[in-house]
Amino acid sequence: MSHKVFGRQASFLTTAAVVAHTIWTSAAPALTYPLYAQEWHLTTFMTTAIFAVYPVFVVFMLVVFGNVSDYIGRREAMLLGLAASLAGTLIFALAPDVDWIFIGRAFMGVGVGLSAGPSAAAMVEFSAPGRTAQAGSATAAAQAFGMIGAALVGGALIEYAPLPTRLNFAVLAIVLAVLMVATWMLPNHTASRPTGRWRPRVPAIPNGLFATFVTATAAVTASYVLGAMTLSLGAQVARDVIASQNALVNGGTIALFAISSAIATIPARGVKPSGVMLVGSATAILSSGLLALAAILHSLVFYTVAQIGSGMAYSLLLLGGLSLINATAPVTHRGATLSALFLVAYLAQAVVALLLGKIATWASLSSAVDLGVATVATLALITLLLDAVRNTVTGRRARKAGTH
Repeated sequence: MSHKVFGRQASFLTTAAVVAHTIWTSAAPALTYPLYAQEWHLTTFMTTAIFAVYPVFVVFMLVVFGNVSDYIGRREAMLLGLAASLAGTLIFALAPDVDWIFIGRAFMGVGVGLSAGPSAAAMVEFSAPGRTAQAGSATAAAQAFGMIGAALVGGALIEYAPLPTRLNFAVLAIVLAVLMVATWMLPNHTASRPTGRWRPRVPAIPNGLFATFVTATAAVTASYVLGAMTLSLGAQVARDVIASQNALVNGGTIALFAISSAIATIPARGVKPSGVMLVGSATAILSSGLLALAAILHSLVFYTVAQIGSGMAYSLLLLGGLSLINATAPVTHRGATLSALFLVAYLAQAVVALLLGKIATWASLSSAVDLGVATVATLALITLLLDAVRNTVTGRRARKAGTH
């Protein structure tokens, strides 16, 4: 049975929407954590555990199915991912107790694990001819829009509509169902498929790409840890630091993070990945310091500026890392290489979220914020060091090649 197929531009926008869903789905429960904590008497560790179940399942899917889209095509992999995300969202909408929330979160992780690599690779493949370099900034912007959607739509529904723990997810389920229909209209192609049959394979790094891969992964991991701090603890920090009980105001501070992350990608277009990562790392270190200060002083001003800075750092580190991979990974291994990168980033995100939750429960929320800040600053410094080493090695190779 044949069906209408989208052209290149509509396909690019649809895959951008699939990228956006990976963050919207991940962030959708962020504002309901404090409500679950009240309703079911949960500790901060339990609410961060709900957050962390998701990256654990993302990682599992990336390990087993990281390269599946290189074989079955991007469209099929994205459709499978969207179906799992939709199942998880519906479970959240209907959940009678916290056990169901964990099951829903696992489905969301499966959905994002199946669609994160393929949607990022498809954005490169559906880019206008000669403009694949912009796929990295478009991917970062799409992720930002996903977070804005989760924060503002979710915040407004939770605060002002009935069924605060359910309606948010019912609306997201409708969005995902529409997105599945749009994804069905994509041409099903992969730039060039590997030979042989698919079998589960741990995402691998093509030969000669190790230094590039490690640098890009450090940048994206720093970015995701910043995201984990905002999404697993953000709503609770806002409630405690700002003493705000309004979900839309708390969602607004998360949306600030997302809006500044979308805006930061605009001037970064056309800048070399090294420059983007340098600015991203410096901004990450500064804004995490401000966040720690905001927690000590209970300052809304510092907290707001820290959220804006963190958002900029998040997308610049993400963009720098993705652009570095997109520019160097061979096309037949692009899906697998991006999956390997996301694998490390999501694993770090899960570990950090659980650790912060444990510390917030044992010690205090401000101690957890301090640890998160130290982690982000360390990862940002590691990114800068790795990139400096990579540039030195690349320069040396180029000079050697020139003398032969």
